Amino acid sequence: MTIEEKIKNKKTFLGIELGSTRIKAALTDDSHKVIASGSFEWENRFENGYWTYSLDDIHEGIRACYADLVRDIRQKYQTVPDGFGAIGISAMMHGYMAFDKDGVLLTPFRTWRNTTTARAAQELTDRLGFNIPQRWTAAHLYQALLDGEEHVSRIEHTDTLAVYIHRRLTNRREAGIGEASGIFPIKDGGYDEKMLAAAQEMFREKGFDRQLKDLFPTIRQAGEKGAYLTQEGAAFLDPTGVLKAGVPICPPEGDAGTGMTAANAVRPGTGNVSAGTSVFAMPVLEKPLNGVYPQIDVVCTPDGSPAAMVHCNNCCSEIDAWVRLFGEFARLIGRDTDKSELYKTLYGHAMTGDKDCGELTVYNFLSGEPVADTEQGRPMFFRTPSSSFDLANFMRAQLYGCIAALKMGMDILREKEGIVTKAFTAHGGLFKVKGAAQQILADALDTPTTVNDAAGEGGAWGMALLAEYMTAGGGRSLADWLDEEVFSGVSGYTLSPDKDGVKGFEKYMERYRAGLAAEKMLGEVN
Repeated sequence: MTIEEKIKNKKTFLGIELGSTRIKAALTDDSHKVIASGSFEWENRFENGYWTYSLDDIHEGIRACYADLVRDIRQKYQTVPDGFGAIGISAMMHGYMAFDKDGVLLTPFRTWRNTTTARAAQELTDRLGFNIPQRWTAAHLYQALLDGEEHVSRIEHTDTLAVYIHRRLTNRREAGIGEASGIFPIKDGGYDEKMLAAAQEMFREKGFDRQLKDLFPTIRQAGEKGAYLTQEGAAFLDPTGVLKAGVPICPPEGDAGTGMTAANAVRPGTGNVSAGTSVFAMPVLEKPLNGVYPQIDVVCTPDGSPAAMVHCNNCCSEIDAWVRLFGEFARLIGRDTDKSELYKTLYGHAMTGDKDCGELTVYNFLSGEPVADTEQGRPMFFRTPSSSFDLANFMRAQLYGCIAALKMGMDILREKEGIVTKAFTAHGGLFKVKGAAQQILADALDTPTTVNDAAGEGGAWGMALLAEYMTAGGGRSLADWLDEEVFSGVSGYTLSPDKDGVKGFEKYMERYRAGLAAEKMLGEVN
């Protein structure tokens, strides 16, 4: 069957992921290969003290992304799809969207990037004996209650971004279990009943009597069926009217879940690192953690296995800004250079630098970084009088800065819990230049790291795989299906830690940890 015939016969699977800087759509066929894609670039805004995207941004962005996908399909295959085998929606995890009984958004979408819920997160963590990060929906809701925000009394339900889009498409308010684990703690496939009762009492003490379980979406696991594209949903996604109702839609997942899927890291003992606007590492746990750590989330894979998540708010944004600056300089001297070539040149040159970056140190914090206990984001670079200040060391320090906070969290798992992941699979924009950031990550975590051939497809591809799994899993576990059907023929590029690189990164971290005091003081400067 040709690809054109597969499209017409709906032997294709669509994954859409609303990331922090780009909305991406990936269309796969029944061989799991991406046959078409679409994208739309966007940026969050800092308004009234919160990082946010407006509803208009969200609606226009996902429609523009879908339209770009359709253009790619038409150009390649001279056809336009009116349906798919299945669809899946993913988005940046966590955050807060509160709606009233009429479906009106009560306050602008508060994204994962906000660090405004420290009191709520701490009080919930203390009462529940379970780390509730600032990003989680429960923390945002409780902080709004603590702050006496007027909208709280009118809340009918709360959504994450992925849940909101899924609801617009299907008229069902539900979340994949991985996405739900960024809303409230999970146990035995549902919200933890004991913790839910304890949290309910905390809310009641503050005068809030609504049942939390009614505010949160229903939980679904990977492979569960039941949601379909409605006529209203089809018109929402495709205003041209070509897309028809009735397409099966799988449970929505967060970018952590799609990252695990795209990296084939859902089985206990495996792990993945996703690095884009934010960076997170997720070893899938073989046993529960003994301690409670503010730097470590406990979340779920899309099929419900517990995973430890070290999530850092900041990764590529600062290094991207420096690449743009060097690109501007190149244009000024008449050497206009393609963006991908800029990255390749600068990242490659970074790998010739000193293993400790020549005593240069970078903090890439555009927003607060809870893992490093900093409330405000202030990008900062410093060097010592004796430092070796050249371009290679500067760019190497920028790459180290992308990973340094992540290492702080991973060191806790290694030193206090004895968790040593045998290997990590890495994916995301930071790893597009072969062998650069991948080697630095392997050195930082002292763990072999693989970037597989499909890593560049990212979360949208992972979401398309989850959509296909719902229709083609055949009763197998998600881990078995991925091993047997998707990754059996996928090759990867593995780098082992370099002994001198490991020592150099540790030396870098000594300066990094010592300099955090200055970073925190700088956060007080407006």
